Amino acid sequence: MSTRRMVPTELAALALGVKEATIRKWVSRGKIQRYGSPGRAEYDLDEILRLAEKRNQID
Repeated sequence: MSTRRMVPTELAALALGVKEATIRKWVSRGKIQRYGSPGRAEYDLDEILRLAEKRNQID
């Protein structure tokens, strides 16, 4: 089993080319999973990269 590579909201937004608020909105809509503790959101880098690839295919 592999260990998750986690990134903060700022880097997730940068990787996807969106604002941090968009990342938080996607979490509330169930589009991506949020990890971390209250006040310290983190996201699975592999999930972010898959989403980025999907978004690039659409563009």
